[in-house]
Amino acid sequence: MAEVDPGSKSDRMGMHTEQLSGRTQQVFFAPEDENYTSPDAFEVDFNKRADFDADTLVTQDINTKIRELMADGHGSIVVHNPGAKHSLGVGILNRLRLRFEGSLGYFGLGMIDGPNVVITGRVGWSCAENMMAGTVVVEKNAGSTFGAAIRGGDLICHGDVGSRTGIDMKGGTVIVGGQTGAFSGFMMQRGRMVVLGDAGANLGDSMYDGTIFVGGAIKSLGVDAVDAELTAFDIAWLERKLAVHGLQAPKGAANMTKIVAGKQLWNYDNLEPHEKKLVL
Repeated sequence: MAEVDPGSKSDRMGMHTEQLSGRTQQVFFAPEDENYTSPDAFEVDFNKRADFDADTLVTQDINTKIRELMADGHGSIVVHNPGAKHSLGVGILNRLRLRFEGSLGYFGLGMIDGPNVVITGRVGWSCAENMMAGTVVVEKNAGSTFGAAIRGGDLICHGDVGSRTGIDMKGGTVIVGGQTGAFSGFMMQRGRMVVLGDAGANLGDSMYDGTIFVGGAIKSLGVDAVDAELTAFDIAWLERKLAVHGLQAPKGAANMTKIVAGKQLWNYDNLEPHEKKLVL
């Protein structure tokens, strides 16, 4: 047990000791493996291809079929007629070329780490939530909370998306080819968001860090979100990143608006009451 200062806030709250022992030191990645692959990843060959029709299958059967094909070494998989079913393609932890010929429902492709995915239709709420690495490309529109808590990789929607895009975003890149709804970038912590069209109200509300680029009009900025100078580095990065995904800013990357955190909320608890009112 670690001793805690008896005059500390934790002591006054009744937390007199802190348990430091008993936590495992389990190794999830082998440092000698330069690819840092997950221990649960399958050895797949991108040239080994498979496809199946998901029209009559339920979500569990579809995800099991994808996993069985990966276990058999298939590195390129096409799923026909996904039927907007929910929670498809979740928890894939290795490289894979996965294509859905159709639309996905809610929570598609959550917690993935490495696959390159294309959805030819639309996606529902919370697509690619907690995504760690890889790419996800949606060719049509997406619902709300697109890329919630994303941590890495590129998440792209060629069409419009709903509200709260990139909520609690912790890394990676979210690109919206059309417009995004209200409260996009809410509580954003890191990463980059690129919106080529218009952005709804309260953009970047309570964002802690990270960067948002908007090519169209911004209805309003949220609390502690401020304009920033667009640098030559920003422009070069935007042009390069958009080109990778076959996109371009309607008015050119150099004419996009850059939004960052004003950082007045970083020490909110230490502000005086009248100062808190000014921030909010």
